[in-house]
Parts: sequence; C-alpha cells; structure tokens
Amino acid sequence: RAVEIFEGMTILELAKRTGATIGSLQEILMSVGEKVDSEFDPISIDIAELVAMEVGVNVRRLHSDDGAILNPRPPVVTVMGHVDHGKTSLLDALRQTSVAAREAGGITQHLGAFVVGMPSGASITFLDTPGHAAFSAMRARGAAVTDIVVLVVAADDGVMPQTLEAMAHAKAANVPIVVAINKCDKPAADPERVRIQLGSEGLLLEDLGGDVQVVEVSAITKTGLDKLEDAFLRQADTMDMKARIDGPAQAYVVEARLDRGRGPLATAIVKSGTLICGQYVVVGAEWGRIRAIRDMLGKLTESARPAMPVEIEGLRGLPMAGDDNVVVDSEERERMLSNRRKKKLEKDHLRKVSEERIEMPDTSEEAPERVELPIIVKADVQGTVQAVTDALRSLNSSQVFVNIVHVGAGPISQSDVDLAQACGACIVGFNIRSPPSSITLSASQSNIKICLHRVIYHLLEEMGNWIVDCAPGTLETQVAGEGEILGIFELKGRSKSQGPDVKIAGCRILDGRFTRSSTMRLLRSGEVVFEGSCVSLKREKQDVEAVGKGNDCGLVIEDCYDFRIGDVIQCLEQVKRKPKFVSSESGAVRIEC
Repeated sequence: RAVEIFEGMTILELAKRTGATIGSLQEILMSVGEKVDSEFDPISIDIAELVAMEVGVNVRRLHSDDGAILNPRPPVVTVMGHVDHGKTSLLDALRQTSVAAREAGGITQHLGAFVVGMPSGASITFLDTPGHAAFSAMRARGAAVTDIVVLVVAADDGVMPQTLEAMAHAKAANVPIVVAINKCDKPAADPERVRIQLGSEGLLLEDLGGDVQVVEVSAITKTGLDKLEDAFLRQADTMDMKARIDGPAQAYVVEARLDRGRGPLATAIVKSGTLICGQYVVVGAEWGRIRAIRDMLGKLTESARPAMPVEIEGLRGLPMAGDDNVVVDSEERERMLSNRRKKKLEKDHLRKVSEERIEMPDTSEEAPERVELPIIVKADVQGTVQAVTDALRSLNSSQVFVNIVHVGAGPISQSDVDLAQACGACIVGFNIRSPPSSITLSASQSNIKICLHRVIYHLLEEMGNWIVDCAPGTLETQVAGEGEILGIFELKGRSKSQGPDVKIAGCRILDGRFTRSSTMRLLRSGEVVFEGSCVSLKREKQDVEAVGKGNDCGLVIEDCYDFRIGDVIQCLEQVKRKPKFVSSESGAVRIEC
C-alpha cells in the first residue's frame, strides 16, 4: 500500500497513515539522527519518506504550491501514435530538423525531449515516444509527465493497435488529446475514415460535437502545421498552465544513459521550482551533486525552469526512466534516502523474482518440461533497457522461462562475458556499438551467444527463433500410416523354442508407411479395438524395417489375436512438436506452445 506524505507533516499524522505507533516512529527518527520533542512537531518530507520506508510502506510525495507565486510555463506536449505513422517526421517539420532519417530502421526507439520555438514566439516542450509495441512503458511515462497528447494517425492507415493504446494511456493520465491526421498528401489518404474510426472508439471529436481538436497535416509537404500550432496553444490557454519557479525543483526523469567520458546522465523535465547546478539530489534510488546542467542542444546552463528538458550530470549511478528527482539539503541526507530506496528496490525485486518462479502445479501426468534461458540485456539508455527487458519477458511460455539475470546501460564489457560464462547466459545488445575484438574473442571461446541489433523487431525475431530452438518441445502421437486387413494367417503348433501361436494380419498400406519400431492401433467400424507394439513386419517373406504406400505386408501385433478382414490398422509414431514464434501486425510478439 502507498501512503501520501507532504512537507511539514507531524509524527502523529505519519503514525495515523502508516499504522505504526508514535513510539516506534520516534525511535526510527532518533536512529537517523533527527531530534523530535513532540508528536506535533513538523518533519521534512525526506525524513517522512525515510521513516515510512523503515516501517515498510510505499510513499507518494504530495507537493503543495500554496502561497507560492505561480508563473505561466510552456506546455509539455507528448507525440503518440502507431509505429511508422510519421510522429518523428511531424516533429522534424515543426522544428526544421531531420531526426527521422537517422533512426535505425526508420522507427523511434528512445523518448526524445526538446523545446520548439513557434513562429508566434511561444515555445512548446515536445516529447517524442516510440510507436513499436515493445515500448509501451515508455509511452506510459510520456503520458504521465505531459500536459497535452498529440495523437498522430496516418490518413492512409487509419486507427491501429498502438493508436488505441496511446488513447488509453492519455485517458489513464487524464490528459487532453489533440488529433493530428498525418500523411494527408498521399493518394490513398482518407481523413474522413479516420474521424469515423476515432469517433467509434469513443473519442469525442470537435467535428462530431465533442471537444477533441482534429487537424489535417502533412509532415512532408509541411501543410497544416500552423493550424496544429494554433490547436496546441488554444488547448494550453484553456488549461491555464502555471508553475512555481522559486524553491527546490521537482523533476521527472524521462531517459537515462551512461556516457564514457561524463558518467551517468539523466534527461529530466522540471515540473516546478528551479533546478540549480551544485544542488544535492536523489533521483530514484541514485544520488549525487549536480555537476552540470545542459539543455537539449548540449549548451551548459546554470539552472532549469518548469517545462524545460535538461540533461543532468553528476549522479553516482544510473537512475531508472520514470524516477522522480528530489532536491535535498545535504550529502548525508541524500545518502540515507538513496540507501533506503535501494534496499526497498532489492526487496521488491527479490519478491517479484520469487513470484515469477512459482509455477502453478500441473495436475496432468505428462507435465511439459520447462527450460530456463538466462539472458543479459545491455542497451544505450535506461529506458530502452527496460523496454527490451519487458519485450523479452513477454516471450515466456510453458516450455521456456526467460530469466533476465542482469541489465545495464552502456557497451558490453568483459564482466558481462564473465557473468554470462558463469550462468550460461546469452548477451543481448540493443542500439550499442559492437564490443572490442578481445571481448568478442573471449565470448566465442566461451561459446557465449552475443545478439546485437539496432531495430527492435529484428532483435525480437532473432531472440524468438532462438528461444524456439532451445525449447524442449512436446511429444505428440500422430498417424504415420494406415492400412486395411485383406487376409489373416495363423501359425499354430509351434515348438516351445519358437514361442506360442501367432496371428498375422495381411495388410495393404493405403496411406503413409508402416515401420517395425512403431505402435500399431487396430480400428473396427471407427472404434479403437486394440493398441500394441509391432513385433514383426514382413514383405514377401522378408523381414523389413518399413513398408510404403501401395504395398502389401504381413505384421504381428504383440498380444493381439482378434483380427478381422476389413479392419483398419494405423501406424502411430511420436513426434516432437516445437513451439512457434508469433509476431502480430501491431508488433506484439509471443511464443505459442
């Protein structure tokens, strides 16, 4: 459960919310070096979080702007939509750049943030989200930090799976939507059809008497961009967007990456207050002192104001995309807060892993064998690491358990190879440079598979097929051949050394083939009469291993003496059926057993 905490709350208030006694909370406060005389004394929000985590409850920080001076701020607009519907191209057209041409495979695989100055003089902060099915968590993060969602729908394709998912994210975050019908320059464009599809999905468009604005645009010919800008600003005016500028900043991490020269870097959007160079911060479970703040053009700046996306340098570790950024008073305080958060994360992770490993007991006698495939995931930025990890976990099945043993942002290192060798793992690298030849050689000598890709669906396809190859498969019985009994022969009065009397079924094979090592099934009027092993198979008095379609043969089934002319004999064989890797049109993947 999560309890809400705020700046200046009393111990009595915290005790009521956490369910702990005042005495136990005072003991925890003393252990973290805080002196509190009375249960009515106010404590800081950081101390309240430390105490709550020690008690074992989750917290949600509430920030109040009561009494603060609120100033207008630029709107934060998140661009969402189906893969390849032209989101990045539309943003390129708005800011006169060409990011789309540089994206691997032509699809966005990061959460990009930047400020666009409009011809009217207003500025808008844009977030560009990936459209591929694997990046669902990134789109959810984009919706959580945004003011307005621009839903990009291709005029020729219409509403697709990720279009619906983006609408769901926007509704869940209670964020207004502006629809941009893109690719209106194409011959197959049908904006009216898109309007009808959106209306049928419950989106109340302005044209149909609702309040959702719809703009027809073309990123290629740059038509309708002025109307789209007007739509943003009109929507922003109705929302009266203001934020506190004074005081410590609240920020939200949208992306994080590891730079070889500068260390961990976090891309964050300031929600309120001012982030200043030199401040002590706790970002998720990581801490540090801000060494440098850069804007999205890479220029150094001393501070960051609300709705401004910046890159923060100086953290001790790599935070997770989606973490909040908290400014604290001292290095001692940030270490304590960071350590408690790390312990809680480890505890939650261990619980999640143990839950994943608990399998439902299979009551069937022939429970399928399940193999474990350990995988190490490395990617360029933290958000992509999470997306790839989630996508690989979706390939779990009743036959294969995908065990992500380690994840990290940055290139593949020798320690990754050592870990892979220790636990027999495969290394997956996404959007990172090829490892040095020494690491590649070390991996090949240890027989470690390294899978490198820059396009998400290529990565999932290769890993899906590899998982299918590693799956044990399930044994299935299938009919290999079918024949009809044309005559019955009996061997009687054999000596003891030759064994008891036997009945031979003279058959003609109508379909497939009979093999001597198989099980035979006797059918009469469509009903199974007997099933047993084939102990003898002859053709023209010669023992044979197999007889094909159209040939006559004689066979003996162990312990079977009730043959009749016209009966059907089926030859059964066990085949191993492997699972299938299935990729849907929306980009979602799964393993079908």
